[in-house]
Amino acid sequence: MLINKLNLETKDKNVKFLLEIAEDTAAKAGKAIMEIYQSADFPQVIQPGEFPSTRADKRSHEVIIESLDKTNLPILSEEGPTIDFNERSLWEYFWLIDPLDGTKEFINKIGEFTVGIALIKKNKPVAGVIYSPCSDTLYCGSKETGLYKYVHGKLIPFIPATKRKFSDLLQKEQITITASRSHLTPETKEFTERFKKVKLILMGSSLKFMMLLENQADIYPRFGSTMEWDTAAAHAILNAANRGVYTTDMQSELIYNKPDLTNPFFIAF
Repeated sequence: MLINKLNLETKDKNVKFLLEIAEDTAAKAGKAIMEIYQSADFPQVIQPGEFPSTRADKRSHEVIIESLDKTNLPILSEEGPTIDFNERSLWEYFWLIDPLDGTKEFINKIGEFTVGIALIKKNKPVAGVIYSPCSDTLYCGSKETGLYKYVHGKLIPFIPATKRKFSDLLQKEQITITASRSHLTPETKEFTERFKKVKLILMGSSLKFMMLLENQADIYPRFGSTMEWDTAAAHAILNAANRGVYTTDMQSELIYNKPDLTNPFFIAF
């Protein structure tokens, strides 16, 4: 089936096909990022500040746009132009991408940065790919395809976990919490005090979500600013694993393609 022959009526049946395209796209973007990461003129910061952007962010964006354009689905990217909500609200399916998540880690030569590509249906992430170029690990997931990762090209499947409640975590004698290396807030520290005994692991980018998938952490609280593209791919993967990314009420999950693309504070478990 040709990619450009897909239509809205058949896309529900082609999540696997689209996910395979996203996997290949993320790997290509990761290769482009690593070429810059290992180059002599690294890092070339284009936009300094709290939310920096580098030449690698831009190059990854270009590679992803070129690859996903053949699917004929709209694309919303952190590095792309602002798209008015009146236009976005008409989209049934679209790609939501973060060309380089963890730019601060990239700049500081900490290998905890990723490429994130999510397939969104209306306001819900239905499939996601996260690629960690430094470890050559690619995570993929959707309800239709299940969960798996590639480590140096080797396929490793995941078995979805049993869904759990926040109250279950509060009762644990010891809990492992992962939090942002670059954005650890007083509210996050206060949140950790709700548990009996805590092991705190600081990490960059969407790899914090993948620690939940790998059962290396129990919960990831984020009491700081994030955008929809920061969470979408990981959210889809976690949903396929019977995990969620919740607002602070611990019940409602994040929604996407809002008029304002800023996420509320969230807790993933």
